[in-house]
Amino acid sequence: MIDESEFIERLQNPLSKEAAFRELLQLYKERLYWHIRKIVLNHDDADDVLQNTFIKVHRSIDNFKGESKLFSWLYRIATNESITLINKNAKRLQITNEEHQNRAINNLTSDVYFEGDAIQLKLQKAIATLPQKQQLVFNMRYFEELKYKDMAEILDTSEGALKASYHIAAKKIEAYLTSD
Repeated sequence: MIDESEFIERLQNPLSKEAAFRELLQLYKERLYWHIRKIVLNHDDADDVLQNTFIKVHRSIDNFKGESKLFSWLYRIATNESITLINKNAKRLQITNEEHQNRAINNLTSDVYFEGDAIQLKLQKAIATLPQKQQLVFNMRYFEELKYKDMAEILDTSEGALKASYHIAAKKIEAYLTSD
């Protein structure tokens, strides 16, 4: 395991920044991709958001003060970039975010990168019926198995609120999955 404060120093030092950033990419690229993918649902969009996330991280790493874990900061940027893309695409198409998510769900079956079966598709449809914050909380807890403490740092909210959101989301998903 790397020493985070030392790693951050290397990321902020002009002499070691590029090598440290390549290391950062290797450490977090795949994990962040799947986090983003759960939000935007589409492979190409996830790739774009991942790239934008790392560009933003590269540009602003010097301003990172270590008030949160590096991992939490990266996730917060990736989450915000994902939501920004959804909002931008919905606005461009002149539809609501919910309609945009439903389109993305309906396109999953034709996405060559989606390897899920009918049950996984139904779960994704159930998740898409949730409000955006509940979707984030459910995905982060259920799929990524993040601790509430880390999620609270990423989403800038209390652990109690996240536990309630997750519980409500799980109940809604259960109801959706057992309704047919």
